[in-house]
Amino acid sequence: MVTKKSVFLLFSVLVLFSFGIRPPAKSNWPGYNGGDDRNHFSSQNQINTENVKTLKEAWRYASGGADGEGNRTQMQCNPIIIDGILFGVSAASQAFAIDAKTGKEIWKTDIQVETFNMTSRGLTYWSDKKESRIFFGYGAYLYGLDAKTGKPIKSFGDKGKIYLVDGIRRPGADEYVAVNTPVAVYKNTLIVGSRLAESSTALLGDIRAFDAISGKLIWTFHTIPKPDEYGYDTWENDNYQNLGGANNWMGMAVDVKRGIVFAPTGSAAFDFYGGNRKGDNLFANCLIALDAKTGKRLWHFQTVHHDIWDRDIPAPPNLFSIHKDGKKLDVVSVLSKQGFVFVFDRETGKPVFPIEERAFPTSIIPGEISAPTQPIPLIPEPFTRQSFTEKDISYLAENKEEIRDTLRNSYSGQPFIPLGFKKTIFYPGTDGGAQWGGAAVDENAVMYIPAKQNPVYSSLRAVTKQARINTGKTLYTQNCQTCHGLNAEGNEDGTIPGILNLSQRMKRDKYEQILKKGRGRMPSFSQISDIDKKAILNYLNGQNETVKGGSGATATEYVGTGYNRWYDSNGYPVSNPPWGTLTAINMNSGKHLWQVPLGEYPELTARGIPLTGTDNYGGPAVTSGNLLFIAATKDELFRAFDRRTGGLLWQAKLPAAGYASASVYAVDGKQYVVIACGGGKLKTQSGDFYVAFALP
Repeated sequence: MVTKKSVFLLFSVLVLFSFGIRPPAKSNWPGYNGGDDRNHFSSQNQINTENVKTLKEAWRYASGGADGEGNRTQMQCNPIIIDGILFGVSAASQAFAIDAKTGKEIWKTDIQVETFNMTSRGLTYWSDKKESRIFFGYGAYLYGLDAKTGKPIKSFGDKGKIYLVDGIRRPGADEYVAVNTPVAVYKNTLIVGSRLAESSTALLGDIRAFDAISGKLIWTFHTIPKPDEYGYDTWENDNYQNLGGANNWMGMAVDVKRGIVFAPTGSAAFDFYGGNRKGDNLFANCLIALDAKTGKRLWHFQTVHHDIWDRDIPAPPNLFSIHKDGKKLDVVSVLSKQGFVFVFDRETGKPVFPIEERAFPTSIIPGEISAPTQPIPLIPEPFTRQSFTEKDISYLAENKEEIRDTLRNSYSGQPFIPLGFKKTIFYPGTDGGAQWGGAAVDENAVMYIPAKQNPVYSSLRAVTKQARINTGKTLYTQNCQTCHGLNAEGNEDGTIPGILNLSQRMKRDKYEQILKKGRGRMPSFSQISDIDKKAILNYLNGQNETVKGGSGATATEYVGTGYNRWYDSNGYPVSNPPWGTLTAINMNSGKHLWQVPLGEYPELTARGIPLTGTDNYGGPAVTSGNLLFIAATKDELFRAFDRRTGGLLWQAKLPAAGYASASVYAVDGKQYVVIACGGGKLKTQSGDFYVAFALP
């Protein structure tokens, strides 16, 4: 209904714009990736394309977290800023509050509860105007803290925390669950997803809602349906009892006006074999629209049928509006690791642009029945290349013939090739394409996507009856090989470390602690008996003994041979550059506006080689000052681009790589941009600093 007040407000805004004056910019960064819409956008414009070159460091805060033993820690946190207070998570996974103007610490938690370690991407702020709370995950617990003091709210859950394993157990599962991405909030409801193990022992990936005041469970949505639930017939009978995963680890977006929460999900576990879960497997790999009050499914769309490629939806959705066919349309979009953008009407789930079901090769693995087709968006056009063939071998590689020969003996050349017994090429790699940093969307419906294009290969190996006799080797194969590789050498870029001859680098008590608690990306393996732990350690040190009386090897028919990033003889990806990109897409039309390399190898630049881009982790922040800020790259630089052209305007060296998303805010009329500098991935040094920049 049009009122006199609304007409007056509209007239006032038009008058301000006619004099070149904009309404006051939003000074807070109130939620993960900027707010409920997850658009990484700030209306701040004090820092702009004309003055960004004068940007200087304003303060830095040492959050703490180095373990003193040379182990790599990480910080992937996108901090939130509420009325001049910055809330974040340290490299030691402790929540903190600091003065957002000076970086001076106000409080920091000292949680010592017995659980496993994890890497946090942020926390959630909630207020009913009477009190304010911070919610964040620490290991297997969801904590509720007083925002003013950082002290646990004793009336929330069990003396300030909820043990998240309760309610998602199933027979044969481990107890690894973590909230590494901030929970969504709708009024007084916390909507919680979880990170789980990716092995056959994973817990159930249910999406749950808890009361923000009491911590009591409100509703549960089963992502692996039970009998008589929608989607049960897309699995084998009783899969909800013998499988896990299909979880929301990447975060959600909330349409507060409509009361809809949009929850993406990942694949069922085990990631690379689904012979024990025949069918399309709803609600794995889906964007699910749920009634935030009740958890009732409103609609869904599955982006990958019967996933056997670890093609999780990698980032939270984006909520924005476009103009199409002369009408304004509120939409929700999700990215894919394959380099696609899927766009839907928020209320109906109807695709906004055409999506085609396209046929792909069938699996040759006995017992596996791969899906005959996969959904491919025709618009927007992909933001990564879609195949790796001989013509795509890097012009920089000195061992081209070796790469060519390997490629000729591998499965490659298109997306969605089921893993076989010889090398199968993922392109883009197993973690993107797009990754958890996600996309930014500005007020003009332009989307900005950081991505990477690094070939990865893997394969399957059959677990023979003889191999199921419990030895140190078979226990390693069943529990560790998928990540650490066939020969326990990890991968070349250090994203997953090698663990061969482990006793030379790690004391036994430290090894047992990591298996019990996990660390970083590695989940807890608390379900493994002490006898089996000893056998695995002995195998890694050259002794393969038969085990009696242990917990036993995991009963899977096939195991993966690891996430193997493919590099040339000089350590660069074997595909032609760019290896990392930043792409702008007009979402009204789906057309690309520009694409530029993201990141550089200084030694290649010094040789006169055009920018190649690098592997990257983290997201952008976009402002009304026509700027896009992003770190994310392994070269440890923080950059500002002109969002209209992709032109680089400014860069600064960070104390460690910023594998995180930047936040933009203002205090007392002064604009700041802040980034967590945690490093630790891709063989880069670790750090624990948050660094803020502002104009002099």
